[in-house]
Amino acid sequence: MSIVVNLDVMMAKRKISSLELAEKIGITTANLSILKTNKGKAIRFSTLENICKVLNCQPGDILEYKEDN
Repeated sequence: MSIVVNLDVMMAKRKISSLELAEKIGITTANLSILKTNKGKAIRFSTLENICKVLNCQPGDILEYKEDN
């Protein structure tokens, strides 16, 4: 996959648990886990916006493009 999700890195920097983040952004911990492990196929802009609000970051802090080899 070309888009890498660095959500776990940002969560560690902000010292927030999966349960706490999931509750604050209004998704299940299972869906958050899918995002964190790069298994998701898409993310809603509203979810991305809520993540950025809670973690006080930019979308580029969470999403990264890496060229496939």
